[in-house]
Amino acid sequence: MTEDKNRGQETEVDLEDMVASTDSGARKPAGMPGKLLVSIAAVWSLFQLWVSSPLAFMFGFGVFNATEVRSIHLAFALFLAYMAYPALKRSPRDRIPVLDWVLAAVAAFCGAYMFLFYEQLAQRPGAPILQDVIVGIIGIVLLLEATRRALGPPLMIVAMVFLFYSLAGPWMPGLLAHGGVSLSGLINHQWLTTQGVFGIALGVSASFVFLFVLFGALLDKAGAGNYFIKVAFSMLGHYKGGPAKAAVVASGMTGLISGSSIANVVTTGTFTVPMMKRVGFSSEKAGAVEVASSVNGQIMPPVMGAAAFLMVEYVGISYVEVIKHAFLPALISYIALVYIVHLEALKANMQGLESSNPPKPLVRKMVGFLGGLLLMMITALAVYYGLGWLKPVLGPATPWVVAVALAVIYVALLKLASGYPELELDDPDQPVYKLPQTRPTVMVGLQYILPVIVLIWCLMVERLSPGLSAFWATVFMVFIMLTQRPVTSFFRQRGDMRTELRAGFIDLWDGLVAGARNMIGIGIATATAGIIVGAVSQTGVGLVLAGVVEILSMGNLMLILLLTAVLSLILGMGLPTTANYIVVSALLAPVIVQLGEQNGLLVPLIAVHLFVFYFGIMADVTPPVGLASFAAAAVSGGEPIRTGFQAFYYSLRTAALPFLFIFNTDLLLIDVSPLQGLLVFVVATIAMLIFAAATQGFMIARNRWYESILLLLVAFTLFRPGFWMDMLDPPYRQVPPAQFAQALGSADPSSTLRIQISGLDAYGEPMTTYRTVPVPEGDTSEARMSNLGLELRTDDGATVVDMVTYGSQAAKLGFDFDQRITKIQAPVDGLAKEWMWIPAFLVFALVVWLQRRRRDQDVAPAAA
Repeated sequence: MTEDKNRGQETEVDLEDMVASTDSGARKPAGMPGKLLVSIAAVWSLFQLWVSSPLAFMFGFGVFNATEVRSIHLAFALFLAYMAYPALKRSPRDRIPVLDWVLAAVAAFCGAYMFLFYEQLAQRPGAPILQDVIVGIIGIVLLLEATRRALGPPLMIVAMVFLFYSLAGPWMPGLLAHGGVSLSGLINHQWLTTQGVFGIALGVSASFVFLFVLFGALLDKAGAGNYFIKVAFSMLGHYKGGPAKAAVVASGMTGLISGSSIANVVTTGTFTVPMMKRVGFSSEKAGAVEVASSVNGQIMPPVMGAAAFLMVEYVGISYVEVIKHAFLPALISYIALVYIVHLEALKANMQGLESSNPPKPLVRKMVGFLGGLLLMMITALAVYYGLGWLKPVLGPATPWVVAVALAVIYVALLKLASGYPELELDDPDQPVYKLPQTRPTVMVGLQYILPVIVLIWCLMVERLSPGLSAFWATVFMVFIMLTQRPVTSFFRQRGDMRTELRAGFIDLWDGLVAGARNMIGIGIATATAGIIVGAVSQTGVGLVLAGVVEILSMGNLMLILLLTAVLSLILGMGLPTTANYIVVSALLAPVIVQLGEQNGLLVPLIAVHLFVFYFGIMADVTPPVGLASFAAAAVSGGEPIRTGFQAFYYSLRTAALPFLFIFNTDLLLIDVSPLQGLLVFVVATIAMLIFAAATQGFMIARNRWYESILLLLVAFTLFRPGFWMDMLDPPYRQVPPAQFAQALGSADPSSTLRIQISGLDAYGEPMTTYRTVPVPEGDTSEARMSNLGLELRTDDGATVVDMVTYGSQAAKLGFDFDQRITKIQAPVDGLAKEWMWIPAFLVFALVVWLQRRRRDQDVAPAAA
């Protein structure tokens, strides 16, 4: 017994070490150095809060431009990286060596150089002096070393390869050769402009990501993480395989506030994995369920492991649009994982844990669930339209009225919570574990939902920037942390108010420190990824890579998607998700869009970026380097590689989704009405559940091989009905190129034409591609052509672009002089693609009938 306890303590220490070494730094020095380390981390958090707030502009103090903020942000990240991350495994962790103090100070100076010498550098753009070059060289070297310490060698090696390629261009073989850059040109581009290290990625880290990570850290320190886990267990723990279902839901809720797969595994896994093993899951399967659900936390809006904010900059759409496009696939993926867990429980005939809730008939459960859902919807509508009505009435006083209303609701919720026992950290390894009751568990932490509502309100209704929205949500979170203990103590009429207030300040301080330490790796990763992006822009290697990929894929879009997926997985084995996304999207996203156009498939840029991101997070699962799988195996006591393969098997649904939404953008809610969106959600969810049943080999009974094939066929048809309908009833008719104007004049004003054009690209190379041309306004063909800004002529029987009006819609679509119109496809009023769902559901009904009959036949002899 003592040995098991000691082994458990050793495992806990190893897990803490794993999380620290990947997220916050493994070094915990004692004495004054330790206090200095946490103090600087807290100052970093306070600095980021200040620059994101409107206070700086109100007081006219501490106002920094974007470049200065990026410079200070990197200085903090570099200083803390050398303070918190040991150089080697054998390096001391209880003290900071003198060399690391020196490196931290020098690295911070180099990072802050753009801020300290901003005016001088502005006076000599593109003409660095010797001092600039020396500081840049030292800064890049120290950034690479900080990357090695915080994130491991792979990202450092990739960045070094791109730096070498920039300098060695003239000596590179054949296709890879370029003019090369001088050392001063390289340093100027990478360290003294916003094209390299201080580029978009670091700007996103400084502007948006930090505050969201800080918000999550404060929410967790306030007790929300434990609350989410307890609520999930109280609601789902008593069902078949209940602990695994609770693990999925708890990890999904934790993923809302956490951007780290490994931290998510350890936070929820230490509680959920022993519970899963108790009801019958093997060590590997219990760990795999936790990995699959924790990693998926990164695809769940609003944070998405920092990728959401990068997509805002790279794709050029609003943050609200990114959230809208990303939400449905993430939700479908989580629902499918709950179903996979349910199938595992059915296969092994598992039971749930003992519930503390009084038994309820199924009808009452359904009525209660639907009633709660209806109440949430009514509340959301009342808040949205109610406050929307208040704004024009109250005018500038609206924020103050809303703030007072929030405070009143907050106090009322604490009063409600005080009538129930506090949530405690239970031991999942105890011999008998009884699930907490749902009602008391839910009621005791409702105040944690208020900051999330503030965040969503600011983003969706007020349409504030992500940074300012996170600032106000964080301010409210700070208020909760300082007041929830003393107010609850007052309502419960026990405890010392001063002691509780002091405990609240300690929680706040710990949250500020944790938020900053969790940002060290992200800050370093985005800066180093900037080196790679800078090298791509300076050398044009992206075009070279596009040519190589096009040759390898032979112009086939499916092959290039597979190559992109494999590259993301390979890079992701060593790169953090954010850096992986930055690198692969910078290199391959434009190539996929271009090849899609050449193949007649016009892929929205957001779909490509989500595709890259999904496969980037899959690398956290995939052996042999899936760190989340190693963390889960440490919790479960299972074998890491087997845990990783099992987790990858569970994550097949996540790997399938990107291919599906590339070819069916309805899944991303692109150009669909709310009613269509609801229909797409329902059908896509059913399709994903069918796909899960096919890949797991079980639905009502164990699948026969032909049933799995039929289920995969049904799932594909539900996801992409247009694939079959386009064969039966083509959605476009071919129009001779000479009849462009007539086709435009006869088309419905809300429709689009698909135009194939051929000509020369910007580099003088022959190209053939497609353009989607929205039908412009106009009563006649001539008026529509004029509004489009396009004039055509006939040249030797070919239809050629003769004139493109500057700034017109045609110019924006990419039409240019002397391009040939080679094919015109006009839409026709054919059958809706959704008709293909009917035969798909009939085939599904056939499989259900076969399996039910087989199950009943197996049950009858057993009963006899």
